[in-house]
Amino acid sequence: MLRITSLNLNGVRSAANKGFYDWLAQQRADIVCLQELKAQRGDLTDAVLRPAGYHGWFHCAEKKGYSGVGLYARTPPERVVEGVGNAEFDAEGRYLRADWGTLSVISLYLPSGSSSPERQEAKFRFMDVFLPHLAALRAEGREIVLCGDWNIAHKEIDLKNWKSNQKNSGFLPEERAWLTRVFDDQGWVDVYRRLHPEAAGDAYTWWSNRGQAWAKNVGWRIDYHVASPGIAAKALRAGVFKERRFSDHAPLTVDYDWNL
Repeated sequence: MLRITSLNLNGVRSAANKGFYDWLAQQRADIVCLQELKAQRGDLTDAVLRPAGYHGWFHCAEKKGYSGVGLYARTPPERVVEGVGNAEFDAEGRYLRADWGTLSVISLYLPSGSSSPERQEAKFRFMDVFLPHLAALRAEGREIVLCGDWNIAHKEIDLKNWKSNQKNSGFLPEERAWLTRVFDDQGWVDVYRRLHPEAAGDAYTWWSNRGQAWAKNVGWRIDYHVASPGIAAKALRAGVFKERRFSDHAPLTVDYDWNL
């Protein structure tokens, strides 16, 4: 069995202070994908760089306190690739790929467009760059799992207040249509939805810090395992961990009938 966990940390040092690494030590995850490190390589302690039992790889943003992705693995990969080959977005630390045999696992952090119109335009630029990249990944013929914060809720079932968010970043018609192209045109699989097609509130992975969103479970499902069909068919179970909070996101874990 292969257990893969993904979590947007909203700051690795903050999550560490909230007990993330104590929790991780008990989870028996084989691969862990992290997003939004908000740290430079020099800021990372040995406990973050090399948690007990894991090897770690990181793609930090050039801007301090911003973005960045990471990946832990119990078995070292044969190859690690940072970035998608686009200067604008590779400088933001949004993509880290690791290869084992016929399998690739990618930690991914799509831009958020919620802070300003300029950032929404950047998000659209990323989507334009990333769609052909996804097609190229599929053409490799490998089994691939892209784990991370996609910053898009795909369908109405994927967020609590969908009616009032149709003009907000993360649920714009253009964003949702783009994700439909990823699934329907290119053949990628939303692994959680394959296992839990009707799940609503239990599926949410992010809650705003405003109001009482967490207490009232006014959430969004914007963190995904997006996989090629072969390994998606090997998914056994998926769950969102909500008993403790390390971030404004919750960890998403999927077990696959697969061996590295």
